[in-house]
Amino acid sequence: MEKHPTRPHTLSAEATRRLKGTSTATLTTQLLKRGLRNTFLGGLQVLRPDLRMVGYAFTLRYAPAREDRGSAVHYDNSTDVQRLAVEAIGPDEVLVIDARGETRSASLGHILATRITRRGAAGIVTDGALRDLGGFSELPISTYVRAAHATTSSVIHHPVDMNVPIGCAGVLVMPGDVLVGDAEGVVVIPAAMAEEVAHDAYEQEVLEEFILAKVDAGGGINGLYPPNEATLAEFEQWRRDRPATRA
Repeated sequence: MEKHPTRPHTLSAEATRRLKGTSTATLTTQLLKRGLRNTFLGGLQVLRPDLRMVGYAFTLRYAPAREDRGSAVHYDNSTDVQRLAVEAIGPDEVLVIDARGETRSASLGHILATRITRRGAAGIVTDGALRDLGGFSELPISTYVRAAHATTSSVIHHPVDMNVPIGCAGVLVMPGDVLVGDAEGVVVIPAAMAEEVAHDAYEQEVLEEFILAKVDAGGGINGLYPPNEATLAEFEQWRRDRPATRA
C-alpha cells in the first residue's frame, strides 16, 4: 500500500469498524492506560449526535486577524490557506481547526462545509464558532463546534498553516492522528497506537457489557467493577457460551 503523505498509519478495516462502535469514554480509558491523560476535546457541542465519526486529522491553524494581513470579505481561493485546505482535504479525513477557542467570528460556514462533505471528509471539528449553523443539521457529516457566530472568519481569524501540529480545545492534534467522535464528543488517538487501541477498546466494552448486566441484575460492584479473578473466569465462560453479537 502506498504511504499516504499526511497519514503515518492507516487503520485496518476491522479496527475502523470497531472504533465506529466504541464510545469515546472507553477510548479515553484505553489511552489513560497508556499514559495519555489529555485526549478528549472538552467543551464542544455535537451538531449531528446521530452520526459516528472516525477519521484522520487534517489540521488547519488560525492566528489572530490583523487588518494588514487580509480581512476582506472576498477571499482569494488561490492563496487563502482556509480555502486551500477545503480543496485539499480528502476522503476519511477530519478537518480539525485551531481557532484558539475564539468565538467572536466563525471558523467557516455552510457552503465550505458542503464542499468538505462532498470531498468525502469524515468530519469537521473546531474549538471556535461556525456560521449558518442551521444548514449543518442537513449535512451528512459529523460536526463539533464550541459556539455559533454569524460573522465571517476573516474578522477574527487569519489562516496560516494546514497539516501542522495544532492545539484544539486544549488538546494536541497531529496530522494523521485518528479522531473518534460520538454524542459525547471527540477523542484524539495518536496514529501509531490507534490500531491497538481499537482492538483493546473493543475487548473492554465486551467485558463491560457483561459487568453491566450483572450490576443491572442487582449485583454489587465489589469484585465486579473492577473484576476480580472469579468474575473474569465467569466472564470467559459467558463469552464462550453466548452467540457472537458484537462487531
